[in-house]
Amino acid sequence: MPDRLGKRFDAADYDPKDPDPWLALWLDTSLPIDDDAKAALLRGHDSYSRRFLLPFLRPFVFVFFVLVHIVRRVFLHWPNLPKALHSLIHWGLKTFATPDANLLIMRHFNIGTEILAFIKANAGPVTIESFPLRPKTLADLKDNVFLQHDLNIYNFIIELNRDLRAQGRDLSPPGTLDLSMITDGPFEFEDFPDGPLNFADIQTAIELYTPLYALFLPKNDFVRAANSLQLDETIAIYIAKILGTDYHLGFIKNGHPMVPLSTFEAGHRLMLHGLDAEGIHGWLRVLKRRQAAGLPIDPATPPGSVS
Repeated sequence: MPDRLGKRFDAADYDPKDPDPWLALWLDTSLPIDDDAKAALLRGHDSYSRRFLLPFLRPFVFVFFVLVHIVRRVFLHWPNLPKALHSLIHWGLKTFATPDANLLIMRHFNIGTEILAFIKANAGPVTIESFPLRPKTLADLKDNVFLQHDLNIYNFIIELNRDLRAQGRDLSPPGTLDLSMITDGPFEFEDFPDGPLNFADIQTAIELYTPLYALFLPKNDFVRAANSLQLDETIAIYIAKILGTDYHLGFIKNGHPMVPLSTFEAGHRLMLHGLDAEGIHGWLRVLKRRQAAGLPIDPATPPGSVS
């Protein structure tokens, strides 16, 4: 993979008569995304799995999704098999997903935990029961990690705003910004499987497992999970209040949850959700570096000024 990265995203290969769109996105710095995550995402987009297999499978996935929705109209709570779902996801990722896809999935839970921890640490006196998700191996995902991820975000929003309302205040910039929970560097994961069957890119894997998520979990759990994908803007607004700057809101493309989108779009929105999270975490990493260098937290603040 590193060899391909060097060849695929090498500016020396640039041809003005035939510019590579993936090279353009690799060199682009408009989003402060981790280089490893960006490379993994772009390699997935340029893979045979994403370009040829996914378009072929999409009609079948849609039909299956429609059938699942019909079943869920009748059986709201059955089946309810979260452990079987997570075991199936673990098996599928281990057996068919590329190392890039597994890296992005594992990163997502870790950076999501750090983003919520950042808000909690800088929100002032609030009581929020945390369930940090720090999977390091694919086997860790079997512990209901996907379901807990959805529960974490809703419980966090409810408990945070319950306390803020009770105290009659809103989030605001703290005296000293705490960025200690933000990892500036690679996460320590296991070596992911890279056998002959590990061909599925991140988007193909997501779009295939999304209807299974709807089938194996009660209707309320799936609808809650699908709607949670639009909470990126809510979280980004909380961070804007803490930072005193809304620059990073330009990264968020998933829409506000006050106008929920169709659950049939959940696969695509899950991709946007992952991109939003990487953008927010990358921006907090930039601010952490600025803080360590003694620079104003807000890059728009001239050097020597008080941010």
